[in-house]
Amino acid sequence: MEIFVAVVESGSFSEAARQLSLSAVMVGKAVAQTEAYLQTRLLQRNTRNQTLTEAGKAWYEESLQVLAALHNAESRIESLRRFPAGSLRISAAATLGSCLVATLCSEFQQQFPDVHIELELSDRFVDVIAEGFDFVFRVGALPADMPLVAQPLGEYRMVIAASPAYLERHGAPQTLAELASHRCLRYSNWNKQNAWRRGDALLWPESVTFSCNDGQALRLAALAGAGLILQPRLLLADDIAAGRLVSLLEEELPAPRPVHLLWRQDLHHSAKHRSFLAWISDRDLSVLNLQAGA
Repeated sequence: MEIFVAVVESGSFSEAARQLSLSAVMVGKAVAQTEAYLQTRLLQRNTRNQTLTEAGKAWYEESLQVLAALHNAESRIESLRRFPAGSLRISAAATLGSCLVATLCSEFQQQFPDVHIELELSDRFVDVIAEGFDFVFRVGALPADMPLVAQPLGEYRMVIAASPAYLERHGAPQTLAELASHRCLRYSNWNKQNAWRRGDALLWPESVTFSCNDGQALRLAALAGAGLILQPRLLLADDIAAGRLVSLLEEELPAPRPVHLLWRQDLHHSAKHRSFLAWISDRDLSVLNLQAGA
């Protein structure tokens, strides 16, 4: 199509060949092949000039539209490659997402406003590839055969805490065994596979006075004096620092779990993906590594 359009607009095979850096013979063959494919003549030629047939005029007009659409598509792809734009689907664990990832995404969009972000917060194990996520913030150990790229971000630390009012009424547990005699709040998304355990023993009581599938709701219940809470330090750090909650049993806490950013291996070709990865790499994520009592 490009050769045919050049022939029409330049007025001759030789001039079209010069513009396209081809030989006049190659230009002639290309036009002849097009006419053979369409089974009709597109150009009427004599020694002085050339004119378009009715079919040639129609093919020329359609060729202009096709080439313009192709140029626009190429420009759009080049723009996506060079300038961050489009959509990102991101998944994160619920508490990690609400306390950290949502803020990171908002700050990223302030610098790259043409990127739309869909953030899904869930404690389920998402399938990055099958569910079409661009990035996943995952808490916990990763399988050795995982077909994804993983960037370590820090550690996810837990804390046991209660309000001063609760501790004044019930006292503070001194050992893990004493947890069973206290009013404990339970995160209902935990199960026997991901619960806090040592060997076969579950360390957080299964018999609790209040359970909920939302960490923020459990935090509010603990602030109201409902009982002991086991939640990420990321969620409770400000309350502990302000004295609204008291950190307990700091020598007995669950081992920290790693936090990784996961993505598919084919994402480096897009500007929006490269920019997000660079943005996360430049962030100060020391909040993930808060020690007990911090």
